[in-house]
Amino acid sequence: MRGGVSIDLSQMSQIIRVSAEDLDCTVQAGVTREQLNAHLRDQGLFFPIDPGANASIGGMAATRASGTNAVRYGTMRENVLSLTVVLPTGQIIRTGGRARKSSAGYDLTRLFVGSEGTLGIITEVILRLQGVPETISAALCSFESVEQAVKAAIAIVQLAIPISRIELLDRGLIAASNAYSGLSLKIEDTLAFEFHGSPASAQEQVELVAEIVKDHGGKDFEWANAPEERNRLWKARHNAFYAVVSQRPNAKGWSSDVCVPVSELSGCILRTRALLQECSVPAAILGHVGDGNYHVVFAVDPENTAELTEVAAINEAMVEHAISVGGTSTGEHGVGTGKIGYLRQEHGDAVELMALLKQAIDPQGIMNPGKILPV
Repeated sequence: MRGGVSIDLSQMSQIIRVSAEDLDCTVQAGVTREQLNAHLRDQGLFFPIDPGANASIGGMAATRASGTNAVRYGTMRENVLSLTVVLPTGQIIRTGGRARKSSAGYDLTRLFVGSEGTLGIITEVILRLQGVPETISAALCSFESVEQAVKAAIAIVQLAIPISRIELLDRGLIAASNAYSGLSLKIEDTLAFEFHGSPASAQEQVELVAEIVKDHGGKDFEWANAPEERNRLWKARHNAFYAVVSQRPNAKGWSSDVCVPVSELSGCILRTRALLQECSVPAAILGHVGDGNYHVVFAVDPENTAELTEVAAINEAMVEHAISVGGTSTGEHGVGTGKIGYLRQEHGDAVELMALLKQAIDPQGIMNPGKILPV
């Protein structure tokens, strides 16, 4: 934002240690999610946080990334045990150890997870790992309305079914994904599911979810165990951003997200859907509805001021309503510069404490200046 130096950690890509017994590992910041999971495959382990992109672990920690598996496995906040951080002074600290819990001192790990590079440079991460499930099944179910789909998802969460993924794809996104990814899905509001566990437990989850979605108007509930079918589905989901943007030549993507209490999710998505009906540019709703997080992707002409103003107004209405019902301006995209204006609305006077922490750790303001905090 203000010139300066950009530090590239991509060649710090060493997987230092894996402990299958303790279900943890230590990696350098440049190790990517796919690289780590490829390394773990023959040990029956995996790292579950899946933000879609093949992101670096250091970047995922810095942005408090989450993604499609968060409903079962949590976010980076729950899966980072410790960090090695270079402070603005050049001092190197470790924020914790490998113990699964500690009540010794301030929780510095959580301070740096999600700090978006404004407090220090993460160089090494100790992560929790998970055992690879014995069975993984995926399913799709279509609905005549987005309200039915969201209410079905809420019911599944409230009944504490240990589902691994619940993704909402609205009918606009289904149409775009069919064209972009070569699918032939029914163009209706759709929920995509994934189930992890033993064969018996995965089967039980499938049967319970099938009953719930049927009670909420779900149709054509289809499930499959074949890895190639699952991978094709989730690849299409991860390509959703590009699918929306591809609907318009030379367009650029504008994506926003909010996260709200699950009980408020249906009302928020319906309000957003109403806003999009009047929108002049292609747009779609998708989301990790199991934890109340949803996204809107717009395909905009970056040279068209009127379009940018229109989309900004929709984004503002979506964010302000989310905050008013106890939600957050961003569930996983981060504040950066685009949502600085909502920080005080969401956190009130706590923003002043954040500024004091920033000043104490980085008095010269050299770490990612201009991000997160109001000037």
